[in-house]
Amino acid sequence: MQSKSTHDFRSDKMQYSIFSNVLYFLKLIFKISPLFVILECFWGVIMRLPTRIISVLGVKFVIDAIAEGDDTKKIITAVIVIGAIMLLTEIGNALYREFFFAINREKVSKGLSQMLYKKAKELDIESYDDPDFYNNFILVIEGSGERVMFVLGLVQNYIGEVVSLITIASIILAIDPICLLIIVGVVVIFTPVSKKIGNLQAERQIENNKLHRRADYFARVFYLQDYAKEVRMNDVQPLLFSRYNDAADDVIGNQVKYMKKINFVYFFQETGVQIIGFMLLLPLYLGYSVLKTHTLSAGDFVATFNGALSIASSFSFLTVGVVRMFSETAKLIEKYRDYLKREPNIKDGEKEASSTEPETIELKNVNFTYKGNEAPTLKNINMTLKPREKIALVGYNGAGKTTLASLLLRLYDVDSGEILIGGEDVRNVSLKSHRERFSAVFQDFQVFAATVGENVALETEVDAKRAENALKKSGFSKELKDGIDTPLLREFDDDGVLFSGGENQKVAIARAFYKKCPFVILDEPSANLDPVAEYNLNRSMMLAADDRTVIFISHRLSTTVNADRIYVMEKGQIIEQGTHKELMKLGGTYAYMFNLQAEKYK
Repeated sequence: MQSKSTHDFRSDKMQYSIFSNVLYFLKLIFKISPLFVILECFWGVIMRLPTRIISVLGVKFVIDAIAEGDDTKKIITAVIVIGAIMLLTEIGNALYREFFFAINREKVSKGLSQMLYKKAKELDIESYDDPDFYNNFILVIEGSGERVMFVLGLVQNYIGEVVSLITIASIILAIDPICLLIIVGVVVIFTPVSKKIGNLQAERQIENNKLHRRADYFARVFYLQDYAKEVRMNDVQPLLFSRYNDAADDVIGNQVKYMKKINFVYFFQETGVQIIGFMLLLPLYLGYSVLKTHTLSAGDFVATFNGALSIASSFSFLTVGVVRMFSETAKLIEKYRDYLKREPNIKDGEKEASSTEPETIELKNVNFTYKGNEAPTLKNINMTLKPREKIALVGYNGAGKTTLASLLLRLYDVDSGEILIGGEDVRNVSLKSHRERFSAVFQDFQVFAATVGENVALETEVDAKRAENALKKSGFSKELKDGIDTPLLREFDDDGVLFSGGENQKVAIARAFYKKCPFVILDEPSANLDPVAEYNLNRSMMLAADDRTVIFISHRLSTTVNADRIYVMEKGQIIEQGTHKELMKLGGTYAYMFNLQAEKYK
């Protein structure tokens, strides 16, 4: 059964109102930069109101003054004042955008990204196994800065249009109330159509995100160095292009499907509001008032028409536009809301674990099944690891070795049974303190765009001597121009160094030597190493980790010979255990695997 948080995150139906979602997002941004939010909300008023008042009262004043034959200086003065107000408004906007908006936009984008990345680190690895979660996760992470500006822009426009509407409507109401009735009537009739457009646009973006993720895979294949050799040495391009074309065609097809619907509804809406309302009914009424009833002067006519267009624009945005754009935006904000409130399934314990001396590790009747799988990955695992023992986990691919290591690290939690360290269930201690007592080198290890020393320490503060010693123990011997301060990769430094697979693995292994902790887990530590480097690593590891408990997973059984105990796993179960001599004497699966590998060296 899915957890509530998973269901909420995957749901396409909005749990909250449009207003609630927009307000939630504004609060997020307000925490990062209160002044920015305040100024953005009211900047729309500053940018709209002066020009709209001028278009109504300013133009009316000038036209009436000309019609009544007023003094030329008075008219010129009025025109200069109007021009000065408009010029100052534009200059103020340019200064605001250049010296305040641009800087604070980046600050808000940075703050929101940090918030999202922090949440990503808190979530379980299990979350990444859920494709629906992952699609929405990408939607939230990508383009968050642009989405911030879009929401602020909507709110800014909304406040600006509300103030403009009230102000201009008050002026027009004094001149001719019937104009307001015409405008309001037309817009209200077509408001429901806009909600349909907003729903279609939100559905299109969510569907596009899923399809783009598939298409983006091929981009990674062609720009990541990991794939460079395979792509160039094999005739795989036709296959990749074929799959890419299929994925890209799906994106195009989705756009066509939704745009047909959106364009049809949008055309219907615009025809009703713009053509029938503001190009037919309104001009007819104004013309009748001027030519037949003579209730409007020349200045009144222009002021009323300009004011009516201003009100129509405001009303159109506040009803038709707002419903469409805010309903679309609110659905996307809902993804943020669900993402940030999602709670990890792996909960913190209340106690703090000791990370000094190794203690006995016990696994009692441990069972585990990956979500979505029917067959269990681990079945009734029972193990006791004594302090400072060197334990090897061996077996065929898919036997459950890496999963067992993940459970020890609490990257996943057991479905049933328990894991005890020093007699205490690992679920009773905090995740941070529990993981601090382990150093782990994974078979799919990663190096980061940072210095060599930072890659070893995985901290901002690096003990240089300790890092150098750790690299030496791992067998790393490459001469580096700047020593451990040499940058790795080229994301942030054009002079960054690119290591070979074996060199990268030695950097990753050095982390186990650097970190002061009682337990070490090595998942295929010698996979990319040559036999000599493998021999030296094993010897160094046994010497350096003499005071630690070491659990290593290996397919090269030559590395298991000196282990204190070897566990042989098959189909999620432990089928044999003992020392190398005991298992060879037993003549079972381990002996068969060892002899099969040994034959290759004879």
